[in-house]
Amino acid sequence: MLTIDAQVHAYERDHPGRPWTAALAGPEEVTGDDMVAAMDAVGVDGALLVSVYTMYRFDDSYAVSVRAAHPDRFGLIKPVDTTDPGVLETIDDWAAMDGTVAIRIMMNEELSEDPDDPGINSVLAAAARHGLPVNLLAWGRLEQAAALAARNPDTTLVIDHLGLQQPFEPPAPPQPFAALPRVLELAKYKNVAIKITGACTLSHEPFPYNDIWDPLSRIFDAFGIERCIWGTDWTRAVNLLTYEQGVEPFRRTDRLSDGERAELMGGSLRRIYDWSPTGR
Repeated sequence: MLTIDAQVHAYERDHPGRPWTAALAGPEEVTGDDMVAAMDAVGVDGALLVSVYTMYRFDDSYAVSVRAAHPDRFGLIKPVDTTDPGVLETIDDWAAMDGTVAIRIMMNEELSEDPDDPGINSVLAAAARHGLPVNLLAWGRLEQAAALAARNPDTTLVIDHLGLQQPFEPPAPPQPFAALPRVLELAKYKNVAIKITGACTLSHEPFPYNDIWDPLSRIFDAFGIERCIWGTDWTRAVNLLTYEQGVEPFRRTDRLSDGERAELMGGSLRRIYDWSPTGR
């Protein structure tokens, strides 16, 4: 089974040549080489490398350098600024680069809450023209995400991290799946997929986190396993679990058939992002 992680991050130490905007929970650095070593240790074949917004905002240069060093292991995703007058040219350039598979919109307090916002919708339309999925970090903004899906049926939208607020430090929230009904409502839009990333960080139990499977099964049933994409969100999860602990529960569980496991942990990603690690 080809195993592909839908979201990992890599970053270098803060330095004047590429200064951090803010600090992310975790080690002082997790380089591309470190990430490859972690993947090799547990048999993960490839990953989608998401340029770290917390540290680098819209500067994708470190992620691009990592992919250049490991072109057979990483596909690239970058956040884009929907308020930037030059964002459409940025998307054109990104789509033309080797190894790029998607763009990302951070639906944070700086982003308009209006589903008719022209900047957001122009970005979604541009992504569709290039065949690029758009990852949405939509914590607390699921209704807006639904409206955007309805307005842009030709754009593939991928909801980050189950659409649920996830912790950077333990413990998990008291009711981590409270917003699940609103997540499930997105399943009616056929252009929406969902990333099962960081799921283990929502558990109230120790490894192998058995309490996550009932809510995850509701997501699988609503979206269909073919629109669900597994990943770890490493290194955001570093203070809650090891990389291996983000991988193994999905390999060990008896709540997935072998076919479902293969689809969730690689097959759906290969189809939705049209990418696969080479030489594997």
